[in-house]
Amino acid sequence: MFTGIVTDMGEVLELEQRGDLRARIGTSYDVGGIDIGASIACEGVCLTVVALGSSPRNWFDVEISAESVSKTNLSGWKIGKRLNLERALKVGDELGGHIVSGHVDGVAKVVAITPEGDSLRVTFRAPESLAKFIAPKGSVALNGTSLTVNEVNGCDFGINFIPHTQKVTTWGEVALGDAVNLEVDTMARYVARLREWA
Repeated sequence: MFTGIVTDMGEVLELEQRGDLRARIGTSYDVGGIDIGASIACEGVCLTVVALGSSPRNWFDVEISAESVSKTNLSGWKIGKRLNLERALKVGDELGGHIVSGHVDGVAKVVAITPEGDSLRVTFRAPESLAKFIAPKGSVALNGTSLTVNEVNGCDFGINFIPHTQKVTTWGEVALGDAVNLEVDTMARYVARLREWA
């Protein structure tokens, strides 16, 4: 489990297609404190650490199944791409965002970007099957970042990115047409399921 509070911006150092896709990710995390088998959210996708190293910089390797690649934006990863990273939640950690599983529901698309003062208003288009789970003032995880929805119009929804968020995550690099990993709020999914049975 995660909170959607990004704690590092990593970088794709290597990509290798074996049976599955294997990625080496550069990080500022102390790899001495990461165990093989640990979960790290990379752009919102919960991935398992399979190797670690510190030369020439700290890095960890993950293996990514074809299923994960097909359901996320990971197929667009390239060497040098920066990634939002978050270590798994520990009991007693501060829950600053919302409960995030790291299981991406689908891919949204950036359809508009508008500066608003020092902030940035970004409009996303969700897959139609997921739009019903997105509500004004509700939570979503986009590329692993816990965010509050400002408004919803059909399949489109808006998010306001303050300067701090733009600085400490990859959202400072957002561009029109970007494909974005979307995880809807788990509570919204359960409420919708319960209504089907009511």
